[in-house]
Amino acid sequence: MSEEMKQIYYGKLSNQKWPIYLAATDKGICFVGSLNGGKTELNEWLKKIDSIGLAKYNPDKLAYCVNQLEEYFKGERTYFHLPLDIKGTPFQEKVWAELLNIPYGGAITYGELAKRIGNPRASRAVGTAIGKNPLLIIIPCHRVSHKNGQVSGYRGPINMKVDLLALEKQKRKSVMVK
Repeated sequence: MSEEMKQIYYGKLSNQKWPIYLAATDKGICFVGSLNGGKTELNEWLKKIDSIGLAKYNPDKLAYCVNQLEEYFKGERTYFHLPLDIKGTPFQEKVWAELLNIPYGGAITYGELAKRIGNPRASRAVGTAIGKNPLLIIIPCHRVSHKNGQVSGYRGPINMKVDLLALEKQKRKSVMVK
């Protein structure tokens, strides 16, 4: 199988509050779906990368990722230690890499993120790159908001972003109080 034709395995995190589809290759996690995005969202992503026929249901191949996401949702994990297998444009990859530097419970604006990647006038382009993030939660694009504090601009439903921010804020407070 060529580099472009990697076997993709998919499964579902069946957490009652956070049902999401996941996909991985033998190299690493390559897709995390949105809250209630369902298999339709997974299939749309597979079509975009011309791999719909290469996906096989195999939840065992995703157990390492499911475990870490479950720990995150319980407030037991603030950072993911997962091999990633994602591909974007050089600009997208630069944005996604910088997203990984936003600490748990932290938040920045699109403009701040544009400055961090050395392109202060690229706020909109940053937002577009964030919208293409294939690894929701793991690459924490939910931690980016507008300069006016408005929560918007998320690949998944806005309520998912709001819930993720609230989860991190709540867990961060409980850690700081102890």
